[in-house]
Amino acid sequence: MIKLVMCLRRHPEMTRDQFQDYWMNNHGPFFMEHADTMRAKKYVQSHTVDTPMNEGLKSSRGMLPEYDGVAEVWFESEEELMGAMSSPEGQKLSAALLEDEGNFIDHAKSSAFIVKEHEF
Repeated sequence: MIKLVMCLRRHPEMTRDQFQDYWMNNHGPFFMEHADTMRAKKYVQSHTVDTPMNEGLKSSRGMLPEYDGVAEVWFESEEELMGAMSSPEGQKLSAALLEDEGNFIDHAKSSAFIVKEHEF
């Protein structure tokens, strides 16, 4: 299995609550309606919580501010993901998902990458 990980930051004019609400109640259901087309096996949204612990974690390590959330999407293989994204339906869906992400994600301040888990 491989996983698409997206570390997300919201548009600056949105509050974190607005960002997470849109992500949970609009984008998430939209993605899940089409998860089969994307050949996704699992989709998880991890929403950042407002806690003083975040400041302590950041300052003790000299890190950047926390993301507003992390999305994880599992696929059987890189070939499965590429096959889904290269199909006509997958290309159309990828464009629609990207367009919807533009409603709440600041892409220039976010990050996306493919990972392989190593469980201990």
